[in-house]
Amino acid sequence: MLDKQHSLFVCTTCASVWQDGKRVGESKGEQLLLQLQQLAFNWELRNKFSIQGVECMSACNRSCVIAFTAEGKSTYLFGDLPDDSCASAVLKCATQYYTKPDGLLPWSERPEPLKKGILAKIPPLNKWAKLNISCC
Repeated sequence: MLDKQHSLFVCTTCASVWQDGKRVGESKGEQLLLQLQQLAFNWELRNKFSIQGVECMSACNRSCVIAFTAEGKSTYLFGDLPDDSCASAVLKCATQYYTKPDGLLPWSERPEPLKKGILAKIPPLNKWAKLNISCC
């Protein structure tokens, strides 16, 4: 599983300022993405874990929002992250996610900013692919 590509998605519209129906200036999500990209420059997993901005992750009332995903692993969605002080904690948690074959991130092992902000844990797609359920 460690040879599979892992991704960290960062919502870039989180905590935006809006005027007349248009975004103005840099959002808190964009600031978090920039901080993560700068820290990742010296990160040991920079070539194994892509960091990508996503225009909206539909958790606007829980910004800032990020997600960890990889083939064969649970996907995690986190929100309520402080844009100015959590980038190193996010990369630490990403490292934990990467090293776990199943991607499971027990609450007690997560860095503090990622303990309270869990929005979703989505099981890996392949876990359900073998089910043959007929409906309707």
